[in-house]
Parts: sequence; C-alpha cells; structure tokens
Amino acid sequence: MYSIIGLSLLVSLTSVAIASGISIPLGIVTGLHDFRGKKLFTRVTYAFMGIPPVVLGLVVFLFLARKGPLGYLNIKFTVTAMIIAQTLLVIPIILGNIFNSVTAHGRVIMLSCKTLGASRMQTLWILIKELKRSMLIAVITGFGRAISEVGAVFIVGGNIKDETRTMTTYIVMQNSMGNYEVSIALGIVLLTIVFIVNGILHKYVGVYDD
Repeated sequence: MYSIIGLSLLVSLTSVAIASGISIPLGIVTGLHDFRGKKLFTRVTYAFMGIPPVVLGLVVFLFLARKGPLGYLNIKFTVTAMIIAQTLLVIPIILGNIFNSVTAHGRVIMLSCKTLGASRMQTLWILIKELKRSMLIAVITGFGRAISEVGAVFIVGGNIKDETRTMTTYIVMQNSMGNYEVSIALGIVLLTIVFIVNGILHKYVGVYDD
C-alpha cells in the first residue's frame, strides 16, 4: 500500500513539475505578446484542457507501442510512460490558466513598471510576484488533475503490481473485485493528500489569502 501511494505521488509531482517548467514561461510569453496564430493557439490550448484522459493515454500508448514512432525506447508499461502521459495531460491545464491570467493583467503590470522606470528583470520579477496566486492556483489545479487521473495511466502503465500500480488504478481494480472497503479507504487517503497539499499552500504560500 505504501509503495502504491509513493508511486502515485512520484508520478504526479514529477509530471506537474515538468509541466510547470514548460507551461509557466510559455504562458507568460504568449500572454504578453501578440503573434500570428494567437487565436488558434488559444483555442487549441483551451480545447486540450478538457481532453479525455483515455484518449490521451491511447495516443501516448500508440506512440510508445512496439510498432509506434517511439517504440524503440521500450518504455511501454513503465513509470516513465505514466509520467509522459500525465505531463501531457497537465500542460494544457497549467498553460491555459496562466495564459488567461497574464493576458488579463500582465500588460497593465508591464506598463506600470515601464512608467516607473523598472528594468526588464525587475518587471519580470514584479509580474511573477503580482501573478503568484494565479500561477500557484494553476499548478495546484494541475496537481489535482494528475493525482486523480486513472484512464491515461491505466492504459500506458498497465496497472502492474509493484511497478506501475497507482492509487487510482488500484481503487478501480478493488472496486471491480467488490472490495469496497479497500476502495473507500484508499479514496480517503487520496482526498487527504489533496487537502494536505492545499493546506500547505494556504499556510506557507498564501494562495487563498486576500
């Protein structure tokens, strides 16, 4: 049980960290600047925010399959494949939220900084500081999606005992076997983890403070 919980946290936190490293800079740049195809970029990003996890999992599986474009990597049914799937699932969520926040407030902040004579680095720092709450909410939203995901990780991971079994896939398996007590217990653990993460943000980061 501890290994299942640990693997779930490893996969979710790693995928969110990678997705944040990609989405935050991209969301800031695309939100602040106009470029050809920005409307299309916005629509595609928002569309992928609601992509069904099983569809994404199937696409990743086909790419990683033996005859797929990335089959030579031989990472099907591994933790790496699960991280890839969850990262691709979380990127649009974090990117879309940050893009929307920067588009709505970023230019006003930049103009204010320019008026006050701030340098580029100072402007960037102030921008991040002012939008910190929105960025962290975007990240925690992505974490909530990752830790609760079942479809994509089930397809690419295979729910292999002691290797790729996570809390969500284990809950589904136990529920299908009629072991409802185990499913409920693990569901409570899953909810507790989410509450703990939100509590840490509330106490130390001040995401929900006025």
